[in-house]
Amino acid sequence: MKNDNTKWRVLAGGFAGYTFDAMDLVLLAMAFQPIMADLGLSRSEAGLLATATLIGVGISSVVMGWYADNYGRRKAMLWSIISFSILTMAIAFTSTWLEILILRFLAGLGLGGLWGVIAAYIAETWPTEQRGRAAAFVMSSFPVGVGLASFLAGKIIPMWGWRALFLTAGIALIVAVYVYFFVPESEAWKAQRDARQRGEGKTAEKVSVKEIFAPGLAKNTILATLISAFALTAYWGTTTWLPTYLVKERGLSVADMGMFMTILSVGMFFGYNVFGWIADFIGKRNALLLSLAGSAVMLAVYAMTENHATLLWMGPAYAFFMAFVGLMGSYYGELFPTRIRTTGSGFCFNVGRGISAFAPFILGGIATATSLQTSILLCAIPFLLAAILTAFLPSTERPAAQPAAVASPRG
Repeated sequence: MKNDNTKWRVLAGGFAGYTFDAMDLVLLAMAFQPIMADLGLSRSEAGLLATATLIGVGISSVVMGWYADNYGRRKAMLWSIISFSILTMAIAFTSTWLEILILRFLAGLGLGGLWGVIAAYIAETWPTEQRGRAAAFVMSSFPVGVGLASFLAGKIIPMWGWRALFLTAGIALIVAVYVYFFVPESEAWKAQRDARQRGEGKTAEKVSVKEIFAPGLAKNTILATLISAFALTAYWGTTTWLPTYLVKERGLSVADMGMFMTILSVGMFFGYNVFGWIADFIGKRNALLLSLAGSAVMLAVYAMTENHATLLWMGPAYAFFMAFVGLMGSYYGELFPTRIRTTGSGFCFNVGRGISAFAPFILGGIATATSLQTSILLCAIPFLLAAILTAFLPSTERPAAQPAAVASPRG
């Protein structure tokens, strides 16, 4: 690295930015019950609010990935943080279901762009042998954001109501200020841009989404997108309804639910970082497979747990295995060359997240016909399918016996 300080600034900015990205995504789930009661919504209508968010996320993966590869990681990161922060705050001033629906969709356009940008930043500023741990640490800010949302919901909703909760999204603007002043543009991206301009003149060809479907890359793109779709369908199907499930079917108060979700997030935080170290030893693909398979098993066990004390401690055990988002952050970035790294990794993750958009709505319908427990239990199936598909992706680690000169250019 030309400047060792840069990688730490990227690490700090990425961690803080993704913390509030996660918090913003989960705030709605934390406020579902009071929003439903206040506006008279059914579970299916409430589920559509989460679906609208994830549809926006799916669209943003193409738009923001293209923007980051053509105009820079830093600009894309700033626009993402600023947009989702302001649009989420605006929910505090809404009075109808439709207004919230529109704002959640628009906020999703900003929320979806951040993951791919951070994944590319890490891949371009950290050495290969430390990349798994660095990406896992940054992405472990997701459970920090979930825990923060849970804590704030437990404190704010009982005292000031659900609208006040959404105003807390404005804290993310502080992160945008930090990124603007302290996080430099990726040197690898600038070198790639300059090389294109030298070779092609001022009319240098822009990065195109179709490049990730070129021979040699199409299989990885399709498989990684399907893995994301299955894994995130299971994750969002569970996470969206878990707070409501704990209150309505397990009898917890809103304050106790906030505590349960906060403790669950602690387990997820440790899982992200432990799996980051595991990835650097057994390989990113193998660690991803282990995380997804473990999530399938532990989710099934958690959904069958009824005792409150057992439920409290099984939560962190289940969440420990849900480290796949962090692993995808380091692994997907290495499936594509620098020129299309954000477009490729962002497409695979966020289009998968977009496909998972209908999970909250569908599971809300299933819960209406059966129960929330049944809906959550069914989510173990797509986790297992994602684990199986992961086995068909390539390893991106350099063979130990080969010199660096013949290593893959994607490292």
